[in-house]
Amino acid sequence: MKSILKKLITNGILSPHEISSIQIKETKINKGTILQRAGEPGGRAFYVKEGLVRAYTIDEKGKEHIFMFASEGWMVSDFEWRENAPALLFVDCIEDSLLEIIEQNDIIKLNRLFETKQVPNQINQLMNRIRVLQKRIILLMSADTLTRYEDFIETYPDIVQRVPQRMIASYLGVTPEALSKIKSKMLKKH
Repeated sequence: MKSILKKLITNGILSPHEISSIQIKETKINKGTILQRAGEPGGRAFYVKEGLVRAYTIDEKGKEHIFMFASEGWMVSDFEWRENAPALLFVDCIEDSLLEIIEQNDIIKLNRLFETKQVPNQINQLMNRIRVLQKRIILLMSADTLTRYEDFIETYPDIVQRVPQRMIASYLGVTPEALSKIKSKMLKKH
């Protein structure tokens, strides 16, 4: 992660002064240590210098769903970086690890710096897209169809009426008939 900041400086995107307040902690972490818990505030990013880390979610039935692994040279993060947003993922060490850790507040500072440079509108759009994809994958792994449909409506309120129901069903990973049943349940619920 420190190398990423160096590239931002080298490429003239940020100055050393601008990133001087960004803290990246290099820390040795023991196997089995939980680095982040879903539902708690403050998503973090973890760059693995040595070792092995995993990110996962636990559904309401208590079943664990692994979102990703990160070994040397990989970064794992809960991309729910909006201010005060709770983390969606658990992150823990599978092996003793040496990590570079950046906290949510510092990620937000970096995003604000990007906004002032106007380069990063694309970076912010990419981060938002990654956040949406992360949430979608977690829902596909662990949520029921109704929850996935409700999230679809929340995420894409402007396109619900613009695409055929068969496409929404495909996006949700269900048949159009199953989507119709879910929509009926929603109408009865309200």
